[in-house]
Amino acid sequence: MEKKEEMFQYTYSAAQQEEIRKIREKYIPREETKLEQLRRLDRAAGKKGTAFSLTAGIAGCLLFGLGMACTTVWASSLFLPGIIIGLAGLAGIISAYPLYSHITKKEREKLAPEIIRLTEELMK
Repeated sequence: MEKKEEMFQYTYSAAQQEEIRKIREKYIPREETKLEQLRRLDRAAGKKGTAFSLTAGIAGCLLFGLGMACTTVWASSLFLPGIIIGLAGLAGIISAYPLYSHITKKEREKLAPEIIRLTEELMK
C-alpha cells in the first residue's frame, strides 16, 4: 500500500490583507480623533483669510491690467480713467496680504479656546 501524504498549504499575502483593510475602512463609520480634530481646526483658521486675500489679489491684478490697457491702447480717450482704474487695482493688490493677516488673526482668536482645550487634553 502506498502512503498518501496530505498537506495543508497556506499562502499569506500582505498586499492582499492591506487591500482588504482599506476596503473595510471605507464602510466602517469612523470617529474623528482629537489629533485629527486639532489639525482640522488649525487648517480652518487660515482658509477664510486665504480665500478673501486671493480674491482681492486676483481682482486687483485684473483691474491693474485693465487700467494699463486703457492707458496704452485707448490712450486718446481713456488715459485718465485708466490711471484711476489702475490705482484701484494696485490698492487691491496691496491690500491682499493685510487682508489675509487680519482675517486669519480673527479666525485664530475665534478658534483659540477650542484648540487650547484640545491641546491640553492631548498633552496630558
